[in-house]
Formats: sequence, C-alpha cells, structure tokens
Amino acid sequence: MKDLLLITPPFTQLNTPYPATAYIKGFLNTKDISSYQSDLGIEVILSLFNKNTFRQLFAMAYEADAIVTENTQRIYALRHEYLKTLDAVILFLQGKNDTLARQLCTDSFLPKASRFQQLDDLEWAFGNMGMQDKAKHLATLYLEDLSDFIVECIDPNFGFSRYAERLGRSANSFDELYDHLNKKPTFIDKLTLNILKKQLEEHTPKLVCFSVPFPGNLYSAFRCAQFIKTNYPDVKIAMGGGFPNTELRSLTDVRVFEFFDFITLDDGELPLELVHQYIVHGEGELKRAFVLEDGKVVYKNNSLRQDYKQQDVGTPDYADLQLENYISVIEIANPMHSLWSDGRWNKLTMAHGCYWGKCTFCDISLDYIKIYEPVAASMLVDRVETLIAQTGESGFHFVDEAAPPSLMKAFALEVLKRNLTITWWTNIRFEKNFTQDLCYLLKASGCIAVSGGLEVASDRLLKLIDKGVTVAQVAQVTRNFTEANIMVHS
Repeated sequence: MKDLLLITPPFTQLNTPYPATAYIKGFLNTKDISSYQSDLGIEVILSLFNKNTFRQLFAMAYEADAIVTENTQRIYALRHEYLKTLDAVILFLQGKNDTLARQLCTDSFLPKASRFQQLDDLEWAFGNMGMQDKAKHLATLYLEDLSDFIVECIDPNFGFSRYAERLGRSANSFDELYDHLNKKPTFIDKLTLNILKKQLEEHTPKLVCFSVPFPGNLYSAFRCAQFIKTNYPDVKIAMGGGFPNTELRSLTDVRVFEFFDFITLDDGELPLELVHQYIVHGEGELKRAFVLEDGKVVYKNNSLRQDYKQQDVGTPDYADLQLENYISVIEIANPMHSLWSDGRWNKLTMAHGCYWGKCTFCDISLDYIKIYEPVAASMLVDRVETLIAQTGESGFHFVDEAAPPSLMKAFALEVLKRNLTITWWTNIRFEKNFTQDLCYLLKASGCIAVSGGLEVASDRLLKLIDKGVTVAQVAQVTRNFTEANIMVHS
C-alpha cells in the first residue's frame, strides 16, 4: 500500500522518463510519504508494439475496412514480415539485442513503407562503421510506418510522443475534450486503463497524482481520472505539471472537477504535501490549488508556508520506473537532434528559474521562471553520484530554462575534482561568458552538447525582445563551443 500513486500519462518520450514524478518522489522521500511512480506512456507503447497486439490490430483494421490508402495496403500486405520482426526490433532499441544491427542494416531484413522514401544518405550520415546508429535510424522508420498504420486504421489521435494533442490544445474551452471523454474508450485507452487498474489494485493509493507536462498528455490524464472516479470513488485525484501551470491558471469550468479533486500550480512540492495532509485529516490549508466548493471552482492559496528551497527538495528518485525498457530511437540523422530521443538520460536541474528573466516572449511572470535559485555545485554533483548509483547510468540532461555559465563552470570543476566520468548536456543562453577557455573546461568535465534559443537573426529585433545577445556574440560563442568539440543546437 502506498499513500500516493504518481503517474505520467501517455505519451512523452520513448527513450527516458519525463522527470517530474522522479522529482516529486525524491521530495516525498524527505517527508516519509510513501509513493509509487509510473510512466504509463512507455508501458502502453510496449503493450502496443508487440507481435500479439499487432496481430489484433491488423485483424481489426481488415474487419473494419479501414485499409484504404496505398501505404496502409502495403503495410497490411507485408504484415507477416512485420509480425516476424517486431519483437526483435523492440529488443534491439532497448539495447538488449545489439547483434541485430548487422541485419537491420541490410536491404532485405525490414519491411518498408512510406517512411523509407525520405531516407537520408546513410553513408553520409553514419559512415561505413556507424552501424548501431544507422540500425537505430532504420528501426525508427520501421516503427513510424507502423505508427502511420495505427493513425490511419485504428486511432487518428495516436503519436509516439503525444496522444490526442489537438484536444489538449483546445482545452481552454473544454467542450471538445469533454465530448470526446463521453465517447467509448479507444483501443489505446483500453490498454492504458488495464495497466492503470493493475497499479491501483496493487498499491491501493489514497491519492493519484497526474503530472501533465504537455497538451499531448492531457486527454489520457482525463481518461484515466474518469476511470478512477467510476471504479474507485474513494480515491482522490490531483493534477499538476507544465500544462496546468501555463494553460489552466484561469480555470472556471466546473466540469473539470467531475474528473479531478485538486489542480495545483507551479512548484509542486509544498502544494502536494498540503493536499496529502488535507486528504489524511479531511481539512487544512492548501497552496496554489483549485478545488470545487459549493458548485464553484475556487482557488485556494491560504497557506503562509514558503516553498521549499532547492537544497531541501531532495534528489530525484527513479525507483519503480522501468528504466531497462525504454526505447532509444533516432528519427533524424543529425547527431544533435538524436540526443532528445536516443539514450537513457538522468534529468536534473542546475537552477530553479532563469537568471536572465527579461525576454518579452517568455512566461517571465510565472514563478518557475521568475524565481531564480541555483543549486550549489557540490550538492549538484552529490545528486549526480546518487543517481549514477541508483540507475547505473552516467548520462545527464540538465533541463534548465538556461543553465548559468558560472554554475556550469563550478559544476565542471567539481566533477573534475572528484575524478568522475559523466556525459552531460544542457540548455543555455549564448552569453559572452562562454569563452574558449570555459568551453574547453566544460568539455573536459563531460559536456557534449548545448542548445540555446536565438529566436531571430536580427540585432534590431533581438534588442526589441530584450534577448540580451547580438548575432555576432552568438556566432562567437557557437564557434568557441564547436572548437572545443561540443555540439551546438540553436
């Protein structure tokens, strides 16, 4: 039995868990609040992309007369080849079947549909010996062909890193999403709800918390909440995360509370702790939480307690997540782009908020940007060492809005001082502080790549949006990183 069940609903990334529930679980550990976390996305993908399920899907599509386009007709005609190879390809992309790469790279092993028409020049992209990456790229195209079949024949809302995203984007009106939730669950919904049911019965939580980072997670979160309300009416349900933080700040629609009991905004640690106490005691203070009272949506922010400092929120905890089952894919034959989808990265944050906080296009009024609070370099490297011990992975993606150059320097020095071997990358602003010397230091500590926003290549417009950089400065910083052998994405 666990007090809280923390869920990331389908779908985010295939290659690594979205870190929100790991952050929250790490915090709950410091409060001795028991929790279990689940990335429903990867579990649903694995229950969908296997031989037995696809045998059902091919039969369903045929019986429904849904195989109408030339592409889906080709895939259906090759269905026996897909069924023969699918499980082996998934194992390969999980890093459990590396020797398959040599077969994947031959012309005749994989069945091919429309995605292979856009194939890059593989020798140019991967050379003659980049066999594992070349095989991943081909296997990814193969899965995308099967994804196209699902979209055209089974469920038009499917996507590998999103589900029913269109419904999420129109959620400020809620009507279209509400209508969709009153229809029968789709095939993918049923897979999702079967997994959720097992977790609810195994862990019997008092509170289920859905982290909804993107519009493409929203529909599934509501569908899961609907299932819990219908079948487990005593269980309370909360939602937080990036989507409500930006899109639901003016929530007034009472129908949302047919599905959720609490919707919290901004940093989730203290609001969730107070929601937990509220459920345990039946009353109490709340912080930045929407609830339904007397048939109206009410925003409760009556706690005077301050949010936790970054040094007090604990180290992210990846326990419970199926780390060995994530799938590394390479959608585009570009070494920088592949970082987002290839490899199991531990996610950490160097600093809360943005140290610049002036760009006019940004959410600078919101606390998660406005309140800047860095973590001490020594504590950051302590967390790195803890996560390496827990996950067995030494790759790190720092998910800051913009990592501060001074903290990156201090972090690099601390990594070198402790003689650690790690691989890391992050998001930056193209500051003049990124000198050639600093870039070489970052490289020595294991930094392999940085990404940053330029927005527009015009000094006049950069000044108007208060970006704080010039085109020449960006060019120089980019050159400094490149000469240090650090990839740059702008």
